[in-house]
Amino acid sequence: MAKRVVKLPPSDASAAFESGAVLNALASAVLVVGEDDTLIYANSAAEQLFARSRSNLDRALITDLLPQDSPVFPLIQQVRGGMGAITEHGLALDTPKTGKRLVNVQAAPLLEVTGAVVLSFQERSIADQIDHRLTHRDATRSIAAMSAMMAHEVKNPLSGIRGAAQLLETNANPADRELTRLIQDEVDRIKDLVERMEVFSESAPLKSQPVNIHQVLDRVRRIAENGFGKHVHFIAEYDPSLPPVGGNRDQLIQVFLNLIKNACEAVPKAHGEVRMKTAYQHGIRFAMPGSSSRVHLPLSVTITDNGPGIADDMQDHLFDPFVTTKPKGRGLGLALVSKIVGDNGGVIGFKSRPGRTEFRILLPMSKDPLPVDDNGYIEKAPIEAPKQGDAT
Repeated sequence: MAKRVVKLPPSDASAAFESGAVLNALASAVLVVGEDDTLIYANSAAEQLFARSRSNLDRALITDLLPQDSPVFPLIQQVRGGMGAITEHGLALDTPKTGKRLVNVQAAPLLEVTGAVVLSFQERSIADQIDHRLTHRDATRSIAAMSAMMAHEVKNPLSGIRGAAQLLETNANPADRELTRLIQDEVDRIKDLVERMEVFSESAPLKSQPVNIHQVLDRVRRIAENGFGKHVHFIAEYDPSLPPVGGNRDQLIQVFLNLIKNACEAVPKAHGEVRMKTAYQHGIRFAMPGSSSRVHLPLSVTITDNGPGIADDMQDHLFDPFVTTKPKGRGLGLALVSKIVGDNGGVIGFKSRPGRTEFRILLPMSKDPLPVDDNGYIEKAPIEAPKQGDAT
C-alpha cells in the first residue's frame, strides 16, 4: 500500500514542506512544532507512531501527544535557545497511545519558520538489537575460540586427574575415599562445563540449501502441540509467496524449537498464545562490520507470545552465554540461537513489554529454488493456520 502524504492545514510554513513526499518515505517519525507548540506538519510514520489520525493531529499541541515530564520538551527549548541540532539516544516515550518505547530523538531548528522545531523519532527496539548482533559478532567468535581451547587443553588433563583419583580410591582408607570421591565429582563438574561451552566451537563449513521456512515452522509447531506446548493456542500467519530461505534446515529447526519452547514456557497456562508470522520485506539491508558491502535479508520470521515480558535488566544481556531467568536454566539456549542465526547469515532481535514479547529473525533468500520430488512437484509446506482449539 502506498504511503499517503499527511499535510496539516496550510500555514506560512507551507513552502518548507514541498518535499513532503520524501519525508513520508522515511521510516522515522517526523513532526514539526510551531512557535506556539502546535503541530504544523507530520509524516506518515508519525501518524503511525503516535496512533493518531490526520484529524486528530490537525493543529494539535505537542503537549497533547506527550506527557508534561517528557524529555522531548527540554530538547525543543534548547533548540529554540539557539543550540542547533541535538540528538538524544534512548529517551523514554511513554503515552497511553504509544505504550512504553525507547526512541532516539533528534531536534533541529527549521530556519525558514521562526521558532519552529523539527523532531525526528526513531524507535530503537529491534533495530538497535540487530545492530548489536552485527557489531558484536566477534564476541561470539571469541567464545568459540575459547571453547575450542578449553576442549583441547582442559579435557585431556581432567581425564588423567580423574583416573588417578580412581586408582587412589582403591587403596585409600574411608576418610581418604571421601576426598578422592570429591576430586572425581569436581572433575566431572568441570568436564560438564567444558562440554556445555563446546556448543560454541567453530564447526565445519555450513551446508546451506534452499529451505521452506513454513515447513520448518509447522514441524516445530507439531512438536510443541504434542509436548511442551499442549496448553498453548498457536496462530500461523504465513506469506504463501515467500521464497525459500538460504540456510541449514536442521539448524533452523533447532533455532525455532528453542524460541517457541521459551515462548510456551512464558505464556500463561490459561489463554496462552504463540503467534508465528512470516513476511517479505524489500528494504531490509545491513552494512556488515568491517565491510563496505550491504547484506540483503528480506525474509522475516517473528515469534510472538503473550507472556509477562522480559525484565528490563535482562534485555541488554539476553543473548549472552550463561544468562538465564529460569531457576534450572543453563543460559545457553538464546546464546546458541544467536550463533546459529549468524552462522546461517541472518540476524535476530527482540522487543518486549508486559503481555507481549516478539523475537524477529531476518534471513537471506536462497539463490536456488526448492528441490523437485520424483513426481515433479516442488516441496511445499501447508500454509494454513491451526484451527481454533487445535492446541488449548
